[in-house]
Amino acid sequence: MENKSIWNKYNQAELKKLEKIAEEYRVFISDCKTERECTDRIVELAEKAGFTELSRLTGGKKKLKAGDKVYSVWMNKSICLFTIGKKGFKDGMNILGAHIDSPRIDVKSNPLYESDDFALLDTHYYGGIKKYQWVTIPLALHGVVVKKDGTTVELAIGEDDDDPVFFVSDILIHLAQDQMEKKAAKAVEGEALDLIIGNRPIKIAQADVKGKKVTAKKDAKETAKEAVKAGILDILKREYGFEEEDFLSAELEIVPAGKAREAGFDRSMILGYGQDDRVCAYPSYKAIADLGVIPERTACCILVDKEEIGSVGATGMQSKFFENAVAEVMNLTGEYSELNLRRCLAASCMLSSDVSAGVDPNYESVFEKKNAAFLGRGLVFNKYTGARGKSGSNDANAEYIGHIRSVFAKDDIDFQFAELGKVDAGGGGTIAYILALYGMNVIDSGVAVLNMHSPWEATSKADIYEAYRGYMSFLKGVKL
Repeated sequence: MENKSIWNKYNQAELKKLEKIAEEYRVFISDCKTERECTDRIVELAEKAGFTELSRLTGGKKKLKAGDKVYSVWMNKSICLFTIGKKGFKDGMNILGAHIDSPRIDVKSNPLYESDDFALLDTHYYGGIKKYQWVTIPLALHGVVVKKDGTTVELAIGEDDDDPVFFVSDILIHLAQDQMEKKAAKAVEGEALDLIIGNRPIKIAQADVKGKKVTAKKDAKETAKEAVKAGILDILKREYGFEEEDFLSAELEIVPAGKAREAGFDRSMILGYGQDDRVCAYPSYKAIADLGVIPERTACCILVDKEEIGSVGATGMQSKFFENAVAEVMNLTGEYSELNLRRCLAASCMLSSDVSAGVDPNYESVFEKKNAAFLGRGLVFNKYTGARGKSGSNDANAEYIGHIRSVFAKDDIDFQFAELGKVDAGGGGTIAYILALYGMNVIDSGVAVLNMHSPWEATSKADIYEAYRGYMSFLKGVKL
């Protein structure tokens, strides 16, 4: 069975809507390059769409009813949204789940140092990256610095035209003989990914050491030794209001600088950072926000952190924050009990919305084309993920897949089924297996991506639009 390009199925009105959603998405990933930024933007959009923060309702007399919309944020990095359905929670929910963290480089806790008249930040990469892809490109610094007094400094440096950018250096080709003979995984070592942030030494007469002008000869000598670092510290204090010690309570992420762009002469694609998995996260949010009707079963959208490092920690899918949020919502509808919560989760259905590997015309050999995803051919389903012998995967039930097919057929949703490359080529995982632990039906679905986990990933506008349509169809129609 062969899927074909879906571009020609749209009329002019549908193409106009497709372009509108693609542009909204392009702006979203241009502005939101960290999980905190994604959460903040989703909250902003959700409030405008009529969602109310759950914590405003708990402890009060107001009860939730069918059609009400609420959301819950956890540690500013994960968010759940609910639209209460006509049926009780014992009938389960229809859940869309995606992650909003992406592979990147993180700044270490004691990062700032000077070497060879350069100021640098020491780093530790986050998630699966090809380290050689991150050198010599313009990089931006995003995140928060929390000072001892509790005030938070938010940073997003390198995105505006007037901002400076930063970079990781690479050895010049003329002296790279030894490097060129290494395997790709070793060509650039993790400890060589330190970020260059300055080169200009501060003038001793202008140096500021611990908030005081330099007067003692000893202080002047120390400043002279690391004059570039001192200059950076002076800038950080003057322009951003924090000191070197404040790096201890900072979360700073190094990401590619610049906006996502339309790609191709035909502008059919989007090229940008973080599309794994924000290309699924944004359409998932958009679907629940645009439902327009009261669903039969409660609709839920989960956008979580830490998937790229195993879904661990307080904001990852393995934490209890989602379960706790469901319990709070059920309590506000008068349905909560521990047994009812378990029944609700077991009766729920989920699309674990994560990206799939699109066939790359330059690297066809790693794909088995009959079971591969192609850009521009619609939403992708992965019955199972994992590695080699399906290790670590969620393997969806045939009955569940058959039911989703029937629902999508009614709404003319185009989709394709795929695996993540050839059986022995590698593999990957998602959050699907975690939700499946409750006993609910779960299948992986998402958008095909080229250049996955690279600084600049590529997707098809048509697939983004079809994912949005498919997710909305799922929220309205699935009950097994």
